[in-house]
Amino acid sequence: MELKHGESGILDHLDLPDDDARRLMELGFLPGHAVTPGHSAPGGDPRVFRVDGSEVALRRDTARRLMLRHENGNKAAKES
Repeated sequence: MELKHGESGILDHLDLPDDDARRLMELGFLPGHAVTPGHSAPGGDPRVFRVDGSEVALRRDTARRLMLRHENGNKAAKES
């Protein structure tokens, strides 16, 4: 939830159980790819994220476990 609309980060890794991480990787959430937040439902959950040309809605609990870094290489806080 720390990225604001219009910002982006590079996915460093997924802090999720293997099955959940594998599913997100199938949807394009691969380390090294840019992740950009989009619109969210009222209350902010779920929220749409753009990655690898796709838009995917993720619940807050899942999105918080996407570990991003800023495009300049510094580690960013959790995504969401």
